Amino acid sequence: MSLCSCHSGRSASECCEPILAGARAGSPLALMRSRYTAFVTENAEYLKRSWHPDYCPDTLEFAADTQWTQLLILDHGEDGNSGHVHFIARFREGTEWFELEEKSRFEKIDDDWKYLAGNTDFRPLSPGRNDACPCGSGRKWKKCCG
Repeated sequence: MSLCSCHSGRSASECCEPILAGARAGSPLALMRSRYTAFVTENAEYLKRSWHPDYCPDTLEFAADTQWTQLLILDHGEDGNSGHVHFIARFREGTEWFELEEKSRFEKIDDDWKYLAGNTDFRPLSPGRNDACPCGSGRKWKKCCG
């Protein structure tokens, strides 16, 4: 069993894979998790398909040395055809670590959730020596990537 890249703790086949293959996301949270997985796998086609048509960029580019390592969901919910997800995504570019915090907005169109936009904050990530390593190894920062 291969765990899903979105860090849900579920298998990929029971989590994001069906959505990436064309199944509808049942909630803003499911859409957000599948979009994170699409960033991990550089699936631009899915990202564009899951974007609200009024907000979708013409092109998507991926940084060659970005490695997404962790998704932390802080809050999520929906109210009718509107939804939100507040998350932190951690990533490495070369030898530097960063985190992206975003409060995303979603809209349901014809029973299909779409990503609208989000308020984002990028910042460097500076783990303490005894903090868990953001690479997901389960080891301490000082004994792993630090």
